[in-house]
Order: sequence, then C-alpha cells, then structure tokens
Amino acid sequence: MTSVCSGLLVAVSTSETKGVRKTNVEKARLLVDFGLEGDAHGGDWHRQVSLLASESIAKMQQAGLDVGPGDFAENLTTTGLDLCGLPIGARLRVGTKAEIEITQIGKVCHERCAIFYQAGDCVMPREGIFAKVLTGGDITVGDAVEVTFLPPDEGDEV
Repeated sequence: MTSVCSGLLVAVSTSETKGVRKTNVEKARLLVDFGLEGDAHGGDWHRQVSLLASESIAKMQQAGLDVGPGDFAENLTTTGLDLCGLPIGARLRVGTKAEIEITQIGKVCHERCAIFYQAGDCVMPREGIFAKVLTGGDITVGDAVEVTFLPPDEGDEV
C-alpha cells in the first residue's frame, strides 16, 4: 500500500484518434462507463481512463527525451500520488465529484511507440494505470486527486 493518499491533477489530455500523443486541455468531463468526453479511448471497457504520474515522465526527461504530459497517451497526469503503488480496485476522487476505480496497472505494448525507439524504454507499460469511471463530473488542472477506497490486502482478514 502506498503511504501517499492524495496528489494533484497537473494535466488533462485527450485525442480524437488512437495511437497519437494526446493534446492537453485545461478541463474535461469524465462520463460514467465511458471515460473522458471526446477521447478516442473512451468506451464500455476496463481502460476508460489512463493515468501517469509526472514523476514517471520526469524519468524519461532525465533520459534526455523532450516529453511532457499527454505524450504517453495518458488522459490524466498527476503529481504527489504513488499511482504504481495503488492496487487494482482502489478508488480515486478527481476534483469534487468524479470517482474512478483502478482496473489495470501497466499494459503490454504490442507495438513499440516512438518514445521507446528514441530512448530504448518507455514508462507507460510499467507505470501507467487504467481506470473505469464510477461517478462522472467535470475535472480541471489543479484539482485534488484523492484515494477514497483501498481494497483489503489478500492476506488481510475481512
């Protein structure tokens, strides 16, 4: 379990097509059972919203890449929250109303992205997380991102 239970939303990014870097927008709307309004990755599946920490992006910047929020095709970029340390089933409130549930940590990249070819590595397959939207709402850069629920550890008694 992570010791940090809140952070900030530093970027909101969307794209109308899959397979491209996302464009940063100041605000957006999370829609229940879909994801970000107008985003190509939205839909009725378990990876409606993707998240990546700015701390993960900083690792790629230290490797010499000119990258920033949205360049890894993530929808939400956070800071101050250990996204990789969150278990599947954890819930996050984004802003004052929206709530998402972590459904997947990392992903298999079947085709190497441009970032991988430039640096020989990419953090998204290891450190990106995915979620579904439980409660919709408007979100804006600067909003709090707070852990609202953590499932019990498998070894814990209920």
